[in-house]
Amino acid sequence: MKKMVLSLLLTVVFAVPAFSEMMDMSMKKRGVEHGQMMGMGDMDKMGDMMGMCIEHAEEMGLTENQIMKMKPLHREMQKKQARFIADLKIAEIELMEIMEVKDFDLEKASAVVKNIADIKTAHHLEKLKVMKEMRTIMTDEQFMKMKKMMPMKMGVKKPAKRMMKK
Repeated sequence: MKKMVLSLLLTVVFAVPAFSEMMDMSMKKRGVEHGQMMGMGDMDKMGDMMGMCIEHAEEMGLTENQIMKMKPLHREMQKKQARFIADLKIAEIELMEIMEVKDFDLEKASAVVKNIADIKTAHHLEKLKVMKEMRTIMTDEQFMKMKKMMPMKMGVKKPAKRMMKK
């Protein structure tokens, strides 16, 4: 029993700081440093989809009415994304504070880890709701145009053609 508790404790002690470091590095890779906000292009695929629809409204054949319905959804999602980033960062800082001491409270740490998971889950579900609402505004034809445009916008490259030997 003691060995199991000790191994669990060691796992948490080494895994959480490593996870925190990885999260910090991933935020830096996306261009988010201390005090910086993410740009709209970096928000995520869903945010890009919303912004791209508005940006390329004419190419997609969106009407003025559709655009007027999409803009408030887009702005609201931008606000929610900013809150999500802030809430997530605060929870990560709280976890680091709990773990600063040698004999940290495992229950408190577990509660914060669960809170981080809840924050991420709630945000993901919110994005899905908004994505569904955005898609109901579009016609089937417009949706297909958006899908065709997304890989180009996201920087996805088509596989290279194989060179034929002469």
